Amino acid sequence: MQKDFSYPLQIDELNQGEQSYMLRADKAQLETLKEILQVPAVNYFEADIKLKFQKKRGILDVSGQVRAGLGLISVISLEPFDRAYKTDFALTFDTNATYEQIRELDEDIEADIPDIVIGGRIDLGDIAIEQLALVMEDHPRQDGEEFSPLIEDDAPLRENPFAILSKLKK
Repeated sequence: MQKDFSYPLQIDELNQGEQSYMLRADKAQLETLKEILQVPAVNYFEADIKLKFQKKRGILDVSGQVRAGLGLISVISLEPFDRAYKTDFALTFDTNATYEQIRELDEDIEADIPDIVIGGRIDLGDIAIEQLALVMEDHPRQDGEEFSPLIEDDAPLRENPFAILSKLKK
């Protein structure tokens, strides 16, 4: 395994049909993932990825599941906690398209526009990391935690200093 959790694949080296890949981060890669995801800890990270390449059409379907265990800090209690993630994904890449061709497409297309392959390669590690990042919370908190205001409502309400002006107007 590579230290930086990069698994590049050259498109022109892919076979027609379906291929499967199992990615599992080792200890050094977990440290790298911790920095990439900007979290206190990554306890485990693995992905099952299937590729289905339709060479004649230039279409590459990438699907799979990412599983990870992260150590997070609650934004409410500031207590550390662990959370497990499991997410399924499906992506489509057009290995022949360019950005210019995509820009020329009608903007009213309702179907998903395939991603573009840059430099004739994709990175399975990057795809797996991106899929996890998409399901992570921006402001993590433990189950059952709710934000409550620090200011108590028991304080007596002060009279509005401009209330006297409304009396003068009458």
